[in-house]
Amino acid sequence: MNHHDIDDLKAEFDKFVKDKCSLNSEENIYENQNPDAGDKEDEEPVPQFVDALTSKLLAPAISGVYLSRLDIKRIAEAIDESIPIKERTKMVKALFRHTTKRKYLEDAFTEVNKHINGRILMYKELSESFPASKEIFDDYIQKANKTMKMFEQIINDYEEIEPTDDPMFV
Repeated sequence: MNHHDIDDLKAEFDKFVKDKCSLNSEENIYENQNPDAGDKEDEEPVPQFVDALTSKLLAPAISGVYLSRLDIKRIAEAIDESIPIKERTKMVKALFRHTTKRKYLEDAFTEVNKHINGRILMYKELSESFPASKEIFDDYIQKANKTMKMFEQIINDYEEIEPTDDPMFV
């Protein structure tokens, strides 16, 4: 390769970078954006139960389990929902934001229960393998079962909203 070919290649590469990978702030508005920062959809109102649900479900000390972002994403995919991976609170809110039917809630909570039951099985295996820690795992199992009962209560208390209902006419 001669020196002229390398210069041409470098010039072509520099042109490509300038055209396609510009660091101009007007062209690349997402450059400094935090992926967890959210958008206008994150500010939309959610049903009343969602705030209480997120505070209890996402706190392992209360729910007995830790649901990761990937777990929440899998739950959404299992019920044919598509939500972006963000902060866990925002993901749960996005999952339940447009809930209008009891069936949707039942399906969503069934998937969450599957994940929780998976954790319970892990806790049982760990408590058998490490008997000295059995009390700790039993406490987490008890909290997880209480969380699943909370889902049943939310479903029973949920009032379906028809798209034609006037929210101001109560």
